[in-house]
Amino acid sequence: MTEHHCSCHHEHDELDSQKSIYEQMFAKYELHLDDAKVSDAVHRLVDERAADYNTPEVKRALLGTVELTTLKVTDSQESVLAFTERVNRFADAHPDLPHLATICVYPNFARIVSESLEADGVEVACVAGGFPSSQTFLEVKTVETALAVHDGATEIDCVLNVGAFLSGDYETCAVEIEEIKAAASERPLKVILETGALQTAENIKKASLLAMYAGADFIKTSTGKIEPAATLEAAFVMCQAIREYQAESGRQVGFKAAGGIKTVDEAVQFYTVVRELLGEDFIAQGLFRIGTSRLANLLVSDILGEDVKPF
Repeated sequence: MTEHHCSCHHEHDELDSQKSIYEQMFAKYELHLDDAKVSDAVHRLVDERAADYNTPEVKRALLGTVELTTLKVTDSQESVLAFTERVNRFADAHPDLPHLATICVYPNFARIVSESLEADGVEVACVAGGFPSSQTFLEVKTVETALAVHDGATEIDCVLNVGAFLSGDYETCAVEIEEIKAAASERPLKVILETGALQTAENIKKASLLAMYAGADFIKTSTGKIEPAATLEAAFVMCQAIREYQAESGRQVGFKAAGGIKTVDEAVQFYTVVRELLGEDFIAQGLFRIGTSRLANLLVSDILGEDVKPF
């Protein structure tokens, strides 16, 4: 009996040693998720709790999570300057309201934003690393990141190499994140999972864990360039992954919902998921973000009780 027992352990050790470090990391978590059960759980949570968070205080808090974003093919130095000046004017006119979290732009606009942004506390976020497809050379990804930081970016958003991930090439995904993180020179790095392309809850959880393991400071739902973009189901799985990863590693990672959040009610629903799974302190620490180009005006209008379009 003893010999058989030792042999069994030896075989398990052999098998474990053949697994990649990423597969060994995945083995610590429950990854067998049922998409229908995830959808049922998150919609039940939102149905039961969202009304409690549909308050003026939460809407003010949501304003402080906004990464005001312009990522259009028609962006120019002039349009981005005007975009930034609207943020400055809003901060001057409403010092009693929370400031936005960031202005998010393409890397070639980092300098114009950083040099013209006067609103206190607003960061300069740039999408880098071959956004939105992540389909370019790693050298290009890291150089683009470094140039954005050199020109004033204080946060970097990059896209997971989804093709490599779906092929099971986790090492390539992780190495790219590590290299982009290094090129960001300690600036917070948000890794966009492009959850619409990942499709399943299991893939979303694995991608979340891989990005965090590789050094992401935030994990983000979507680029906004493909459908579906941000979904409550993706948010639910990602926030669960964040909670479990912190329990396992001791490291707290943020969450950003981006792509297609068009109404205040939808924003409250995402807030509900984050608040219920990760807690009030998580939000208070600035670890919850919403990337949007249209929601900010709706939030301000709701808060002020009048139809305004400051942005």
